[in-house]
Parts: sequence; C-alpha cells; structure tokens
Amino acid sequence: MNTGYSRSKATQSKPIKIYNTLIEAGQYAVIKIPVGRIPSGNIISIKAHVYRGPRVGPCMLVLGGVHGDEVNGVEIVRRSVEQGVFNHLHAGTVIAIPLLNVYGFINFSRDVPDGKDVNRNFPGNANGSLASRVARVFTREILPVIDFGIDFHTGGRGHYNYPQVRYTTEHGPSFELAQAFAAPITIAGKSIKSSLRRTAVELNKPIVVFEGGENLRFDEFSIQQGMLGMRRVMMHKGILSDAPAAEASKHFADATWLRSPRAGMFHWVKCSGEQVKKDEVIAYITDPFGEERTQVKTKKSGFIIGHNNTPVVNQGDALFHIAFNPNKPRTKKKI
Repeated sequence: MNTGYSRSKATQSKPIKIYNTLIEAGQYAVIKIPVGRIPSGNIISIKAHVYRGPRVGPCMLVLGGVHGDEVNGVEIVRRSVEQGVFNHLHAGTVIAIPLLNVYGFINFSRDVPDGKDVNRNFPGNANGSLASRVARVFTREILPVIDFGIDFHTGGRGHYNYPQVRYTTEHGPSFELAQAFAAPITIAGKSIKSSLRRTAVELNKPIVVFEGGENLRFDEFSIQQGMLGMRRVMMHKGILSDAPAAEASKHFADATWLRSPRAGMFHWVKCSGEQVKKDEVIAYITDPFGEERTQVKTKKSGFIIGHNNTPVVNQGDALFHIAFNPNKPRTKKKI
C-alpha cells in the first residue's frame, strides 16, 4: 500500500486554507465559495465538504457535477457524504464537492445557461464567460490545495457508459490512481485541451475520470462501482485503513466509436459490458414504415464500453463506443 506519506511523520497536519477559511487537522468544515448569481439575484456557490484526518497525509479531491446533467457523479459524492465515508479518516484530507456546475444542474443541462462547457474552460478567467468564471474559482481555490483527485462523470445525451476509469496516457501518477481505483474497465486516453484533467496534470496533480451510467438517469451499478473505486484509492493513499477488494479490471489502450451507416430507428442487439468480434452484427437500423432494415457490424474485435440509448438516430451518429488493444497500459512518460 502506498500511503502517500511517511509513517514516521504521523503527526498532526498543518492547517489548510480554502476561501479564507482555515481547517485544522481532525476538523470538518463546509465551505461555500460564491461563483455568481442567477437572474433572480440568488447567489450560486460551490459547496465543499472538507474532512481532515489526525495525521499527515495527501489531500484528495472527489468531484461530481462538472456537467450539470450527469447525476450519477453527483449521487456518488452526495451518498458518500451522507453515509459518513469520510468521517473517520486515517490520515490526510478529503475535499468532497458533490456539484460543481450548479447552473447546469438546475436547468437539467450539461452546460451552463450561456451554452458553454465548464470542462472546456479551465483554468478559467475571472472576467470571462460564466463557464470560465466557474472554472477560475475552482482553479484558484481548490486546485492549489489538492494532491490528486477523482472526477465523476456519466455518459452524455442519451449515451450509457459502462463503469470505467480513464487516465492520462503515459502519465505514471495518473495510471497509479487508475490501477488503485480498479473499475471494471480502465482506459488510457489523451486529456482534452482546457479540461480540468489537463489543467491538473500540468500542475502535477493527477486526476482520473470515472464514467458510469447515463445523463439524467440514476444507475445503481455505476454508483456502487464509483463509491467502491473511490474507497480503494483512499486506502491505497493511506487516507482510509481498509477498503473492499476489487475484481480484475480490463485494461485497454484505445477506443473508437462505431457510427450509424444511415438514419432511422436504432435497435441494438449487444450493449455496454459485452465482448464483440470483428464483422459481428450488433444492431439494426430500420425505417419507421417496416420496409428497410440495415445491419450494423463491428469493424474490429473489442469490448463495448458505451452505447447509444436514443431510439431514433441520424446518419453518422455515435452508436457504440468500443475499446480494443487490451492489456497495453501506456505509462512511460511523465509530464
């Protein structure tokens, strides 16, 4: 077990400061950081639960709701707070933020009301768009304090994601977190420009992304997998003294989308969590009049990590997210 701190230094940690609030070792605090107002004049704040253990240790971020409609991530962090998962830390600190994008959440939207994605606006700008301002507050107040983190997401806009953890390609510390998380699926991938994960890694603060379920819909299997993986990371880093054991995770180096060959009604035969073989028929596209039927075949063998739940699709729409190249983790380079 990598504790993330020296056991010979099991003394009380120094206070940490978030938004002009000092939190001592062994303390718990709820900090509200204002990010703006809605048109009615009500103030919207980021609410951070800060839990501090009695001993020196790393500071971990658990974050939900970067995209406001991805409710499984919100529920993972909310339920962990409610169930007292962070109440008795062995060491270190946990900052739990169930919901970052309050604007999107109250509008059932992935984005903020101005149409911009918070997760494409890091590190943010205090004088920029609404999304950029939210990102800037987070970058200024939270990122300097943490050592690593888990960002909880779901599939978006009618897409279901099989529980999976994604880490930055060829970044050793991120791969370490992904291994400790031990989700059913582990995937290497390049971080996206102006995303939270890219910004954090550039500050040498690894963040992995957990994906599970579908937007605007609870998925209990994904919620449970997210909570279990989080606890395993906490044990690995010495923040908790124990955690449930994990089953073997399937690791893939690449993933690609299989897209619809035509417009019509989408009927899948196989879905997320299933193996597929090259040239296998895994769906059909039909017209609404019962006159035409088109097969959807795989182009390579792999594992379905996500699928489209929309019954009507257009030509070129993403139908299945298929991972391939198993057991080839990319961890050599550090950035």
